[in-house]
Amino acid sequence: MDISIIIRTLNEAKWLPDLLQAVRQQELRGLSCETVLVDSGSTDGTLEIAASFGCKIVKIEKSKFTFGRSLNYGCEAARGRYLVLISGHCVPVGKDWLFNLCQPLEDDICDYGYGRQIARAGYSKYSEKCLLLKYFPDSSKLPQGDFFCNNANSVLRRDTWEKYRFDEEVTGLEDMALAKQLWLDGGKIGYAADAVVEHIHEESWAQIRRRYEREAIALQGIMPEIHVSFSDFLRYTATGILFDSAAALQERRFLSHIGEIIMFRTMQYWGTWRGNNDHRKLSREAKEKYFYPRSTERSPSRGSEFSNRRASADEGA
Repeated sequence: MDISIIIRTLNEAKWLPDLLQAVRQQELRGLSCETVLVDSGSTDGTLEIAASFGCKIVKIEKSKFTFGRSLNYGCEAARGRYLVLISGHCVPVGKDWLFNLCQPLEDDICDYGYGRQIARAGYSKYSEKCLLLKYFPDSSKLPQGDFFCNNANSVLRRDTWEKYRFDEEVTGLEDMALAKQLWLDGGKIGYAADAVVEHIHEESWAQIRRRYEREAIALQGIMPEIHVSFSDFLRYTATGILFDSAAALQERRFLSHIGEIIMFRTMQYWGTWRGNNDHRKLSREAKEKYFYPRSTERSPSRGSEFSNRRASADEGA
């Protein structure tokens, strides 16, 4: 088996058919492929959809779920020499997404790669779209000069995963935790701009704050030199609002988006400040809040500049 596509899911029935249909339409150019779905308790038909597309289904108990552990479960069940990781609410664009994502590894340019993420019109908040445009540009970096990576649309060699595996305790950024180890050991990480997915976030304001909070907590272990003060929170929030407002003005969309711009940037940096300044050992209740960001709400479903590159990030579960 050449490629294993691994998808983490928790109630992803809304977008999973589009994702799996896009996978089915990929032009593999002689490569073999399988799809592995790691589910942590879906009740909305996700499993039935996965079965109808012939996915291999792996289940992880809610009590055992962490972002890294669920990926390790999926990688263990996978047979491919390349492990492709994609969020359950991402949809590949075009028939060459998979080939383009894996080609830098096939050419031995990278050991761990990630692709471009764009917003789907009508389903992403304006500031999120701005972040995706900034941190997932239309030009590739193969390899790049740092260890930024994003598992919403990524690929790594099986032997790389076997050597490092994903950290099973972090509250997010499990991709950057592994990428940092790999990079420090001389491994190569690259960005393929021609491997594109639409990343669809349909989060409440509380869920956005919580996403950035849990990632800031994780970033303490990955980059402990980063500190975010309350004055940083105020400055980053104001700067984000100003830049997004200027972009919206140019697009003549200021009046329709100014409210959500203010709310998004406030929630982003409030969560970042809280997470960066939270040094508690996480209780079971807190872990459940971070690992299951949708479990307590009815809504559907970084702060330094470096941490903000997690704009698209994770993939709830």
